[in-house]
Amino acid sequence: MNIAIIPARGGSKRIPRKNIKAFNGKPIIAYTIEAALISGCFDRVIVSTDDDEIAAVALQYGAEVPFVRPLALADDFATTGVVVTHALNWLIESNSKPSFACVMYATAPFIRAEILKDAFATLKQNKHKKFCFGVAEFPSSIQRAFKITTHGDVEMFQPEYFNTRSQDLEKAYHDAGQFYWGTTEGFLESKGMFSSDSIPYPLPRHQVQDIDTPEDWARAEALYQVMLKQSA
Repeated sequence: MNIAIIPARGGSKRIPRKNIKAFNGKPIIAYTIEAALISGCFDRVIVSTDDDEIAAVALQYGAEVPFVRPLALADDFATTGVVVTHALNWLIESNSKPSFACVMYATAPFIRAEILKDAFATLKQNKHKKFCFGVAEFPSSIQRAFKITTHGDVEMFQPEYFNTRSQDLEKAYHDAGQFYWGTTEGFLESKGMFSSDSIPYPLPRHQVQDIDTPEDWARAEALYQVMLKQSA
């Protein structure tokens, strides 16, 4: 059995009601639910939430909401890891232990069903691995990154690379914030995602956008509209 777990608490602060806010005409969580269902990878698509309105939207778009997430796991300090552990333990106690689970974020409208399928196939082909998750390359070399100090000065994190050509610097990647395939044992053992237990699944940069602020939201909507025009 394979399970999709979509964490979606109700108390988002920077973008109020973020998980069900309208994104190009429908609640943003709908994109994640629909990608999971279309992929055909899952026996169950479960939304973990503490919020009645989010639960109603999730049900409307075809997901299950078989439990109410405890309030202690729905505050600003609850990590995705503890939310996923709670969901998996609930499934185990219900005699529905999955072999694989995929954690998918509710605010990831660029998730694609075909990528979910391919990433899952990649994980299954590598039986010694615990996880496979989406990554994207940083657009600029992180070795030449700098900060602005409290005094307003510019200070490089790694000044030894100031004169190094960009083509000679090592590529770096970041978590795409979309999906995390893993074995149930891997999640329950709290195996590190950024470790040798994982397979990175590179995604095109134009299909990746973190949505944490109103500016992020506006950029994601604009990018999504461009993608729709290109595919029309």
